[in-house]
Amino acid sequence: MYALVDCNNFYCSCERVFNPGLKGLPVIVLSNNDGCVIARSEEAKQLGIAMGTPVYLIQDIIDLKGIRVFSSNYTLYADMSDRVMRLLAGFVPSIELYSIDEAFLDMRSLSYQDLPELGNTIRQKITQGTGIPVTVGIAPTKALAKLANRFAKHWKKATGVHCLSGDAMIREALEATAVKDIWGIGHQHAAMLMRLGFRTAADLIRAPDDFIKDKMTVTGLRLVTELRGVQVLELETQPAKRKNICTSRSFGKLTQDKSIVEEAVANFASICACKLREERLCATEIVVFVQTNQFRTQDRQYAHSVRLQAEVATNHTAEFISYALKGLDIVFRAGYQYMKCGVIAEQLLPQQQIQYSLFDQEDRQKSGVIMDALDQLNKSFGKDMVRFAVQRFDRRYRLKADHLSKRYTTNINEVLHVKN
Repeated sequence: MYALVDCNNFYCSCERVFNPGLKGLPVIVLSNNDGCVIARSEEAKQLGIAMGTPVYLIQDIIDLKGIRVFSSNYTLYADMSDRVMRLLAGFVPSIELYSIDEAFLDMRSLSYQDLPELGNTIRQKITQGTGIPVTVGIAPTKALAKLANRFAKHWKKATGVHCLSGDAMIREALEATAVKDIWGIGHQHAAMLMRLGFRTAADLIRAPDDFIKDKMTVTGLRLVTELRGVQVLELETQPAKRKNICTSRSFGKLTQDKSIVEEAVANFASICACKLREERLCATEIVVFVQTNQFRTQDRQYAHSVRLQAEVATNHTAEFISYALKGLDIVFRAGYQYMKCGVIAEQLLPQQQIQYSLFDQEDRQKSGVIMDALDQLNKSFGKDMVRFAVQRFDRRYRLKADHLSKRYTTNINEVLHVKN
C-alpha cells in the first residue's frame, strides 16, 4: 500500500500558521510580480476565484469581500515544506518527495498496522508539528493513492483520510473521479477521451490495452494499469539526475536599461554557480536569454538566446558571470522594453570528472578554495553578503511583491515576537 499526503492549500496554510487571524477568512497568494492567483483558501474558492486569474481582474471582489492578499514567499514555503517532509519520513521506511506540498509514502511493509488509523496519526502529527493541515489517501498503487486523496478532499473532509482497502471502495473512488481529474491525464487527452465517451476513471479501466497504448502511449497504459490496482510505478526515493539549472525572473517593471539587465544576469549566473557547487557539479554550456512582454501588443517584441561553450566545465562564480555577460552582449538589443532574462547551466558533469584543457591557465585548485571561502562566508553571515561588484546590492530588477509576509523561520530578524 502507498499513501499520498497532500498539504491543503499549502501556500495559504503557511501564511495562516504565522497569522492565526487569517483563519476563516478568504486568502489568496499571487505569482511572481503579484500577477496571478496561484493559491486559494477554501473560502476564496467559494467566492468563485479561479486559479490563474490575473489579480487586476478581481480587485473589486478583493475589496468587497475583504480577501487577504499575499505575494509569494518562497523562502517561507520551502522551509515549511522541509519541516513537513521530515516529519513524514519518520512514519515509513521510504518516501518520495513528489512536489513542494505532496509526498508518496511506502506502506508496503506496514500491513500489520491499521492503515486508516496510521493516516489519522500522520494527519494529527503534521498539524501539531507544523500547523499545516494535510489530507491522506491510501491505496494499493500510487495512481489509486492519488484518487484516494482526492476522494478524501471532496467526500471525507471531516476525517481527511481515505483508504481504498477493497474492490468496492476502489470502484467507488473510480466512479467518483472524472476523466479530467485523473492524475497524469492532461487537458488534450482528457478532451479526447470524453469525445470517445469516457466519463470517469471507472470507464477508462475497462478500455482495451491496445486502445489505451494507441491513444495515450505506453505512459498512459502504465497509468491505467495502476488504476486497475496493479503496481507498475515505483517509488522514486532519489531525486532525478539534474539535466540543467535555470535561474530566471521577470523584472519588477519593464526596462530598456542595459545596466539593470546586466545586474540581473550577473546575479542569476551567481545563483547557478552556487547551486552547481552545492551539488558538486560543473556546467559545460551556459545559455543566456532575454525577452519582452509578448502580451503588450503595443510594444515591439523581441526574444533571443545564445549558448556559450565553456573552455573547461566550471562552477566558479567569476567565470560564470563572465560567460553570462558575454552572452548578454550578444543578445541584447537597444530600444526594447525587456520583461525577463535568465541564465541556464547545461551539459552538467560531476566536478571530479572534469576534463581539463592542456592550455587552461586558470589555477583551478586556488579557484576552488576561493569559492569554498565565499560560500562559507555567505552561509555564516547571510545570503550574498559577499558578492562580485557587478552584482550590486540594490537589486534594481527585483520583482514586485507588495504583499510579502516575513521569513518567519529563516531570518532571525523576522521571527514572531510574543507579547506578555
